Amino acid sequence: MAQTIDQAKTGGFERVAVIGFGLIGASFAAALRAANPSAQVMAVDTDLATRVEAVNRGWATATAAPDAAEFRAFIEDGCDLVVLATPVSVVEGYLKDLAEWGYRGIITDTASTKGRIIEMAAHTLPYPQNFVPGHPMAGSEKNGIVGARADLFKGAYWILCPDADTPAEHFTRLHELITGIGARVISLPREQHDAAVAVVSHVPHFTASSLVQLAVRHAKGQDSLMRLAAGGFKDSTRIAAGSPELWCGIAFDNKDALLGGLREMQGIIGQFADALEAGDRATLTSLLAEAADARRALPAAWLPCTERLLEVRIPMEDRPGVVAEVTTITSKVGCNIQSIEIDHVTEDSAVLSLVLTDEGDIGKLSAHLINAGFSVSFSPLAPKEHTHVG
Repeated sequence: MAQTIDQAKTGGFERVAVIGFGLIGASFAAALRAANPSAQVMAVDTDLATRVEAVNRGWATATAAPDAAEFRAFIEDGCDLVVLATPVSVVEGYLKDLAEWGYRGIITDTASTKGRIIEMAAHTLPYPQNFVPGHPMAGSEKNGIVGARADLFKGAYWILCPDADTPAEHFTRLHELITGIGARVISLPREQHDAAVAVVSHVPHFTASSLVQLAVRHAKGQDSLMRLAAGGFKDSTRIAAGSPELWCGIAFDNKDALLGGLREMQGIIGQFADALEAGDRATLTSLLAEAADARRALPAAWLPCTERLLEVRIPMEDRPGVVAEVTTITSKVGCNIQSIEIDHVTEDSAVLSLVLTDEGDIGKLSAHLINAGFSVSFSPLAPKEHTHVG
């Protein structure tokens, strides 16, 4: 049966179980249902009120408590994607259930750390290659389903961590799903994930919390200070309002990387303090200038030009890990993959086709792919040529 347009743009997933209907899980389900209204979504959550709200909002077509027979029935009756949107501390129990129920579909997660959950999947699942770690880089100061919204992931980065054992079709389907709800996929090696997000997400959260702590300590008896803090200070420390329990869990899950980042941050702040104490204007100006230049170089909001799409065709052996290798190289040089397809030529060979937006360094991409042993061809692609055939 040919896929509908809605099915095609969301990876063809029709029966999805979302375990954990908090901010991320509920927002994902809302986005999926908006992109493909025919998708059947089961909301699995311990909280009855959350399950009722999930159906009332139209974000779930069915709900179940984690220990309910309906949950198992949904998994065994053709579920093709399971999304683990729970704290890492409770993931193992769900993996054991999925293993016991003989689930052979795709599993992904939304956790901020990957080390423990990857180890759990490797030791628990009979088909660990079906687990593709994921991490949407999006959030809100509001927690739970009350803070969820269908557009939470619009323009946000969503990390996927395939490896040599990840079936190419699993990655391409998840890529299609994630881009179909408006997010941008970055392919990252599993062993690099926790260190990378410690720098760009976890350390900033604790830095923001530290800034709020500083203001609070000096605000006693000074109402004017907190009024001043309602301006730019409030915007720059918004993330500090996140769930303390959630962030405590993240911190200990990623203890080594976070601790290293915080110690490094102490050293950087120390450089500013030392230069100021020594009256060293040149060093202080240099430190400020380096940060200012780097900040200005960050890209603006994601506004790719759809009039300048580029197709990259890569003949390849149909071997394990090749898609992970190519997509990781592509992400590394800042190129954004709008879509990805695999055209099988023979049983052992295929052509990987990537459609890129006008971002990143195409020259570096070409050089890195060639250095990795791939032959590549590039050709401009008009937007009207870039359609999905059912």
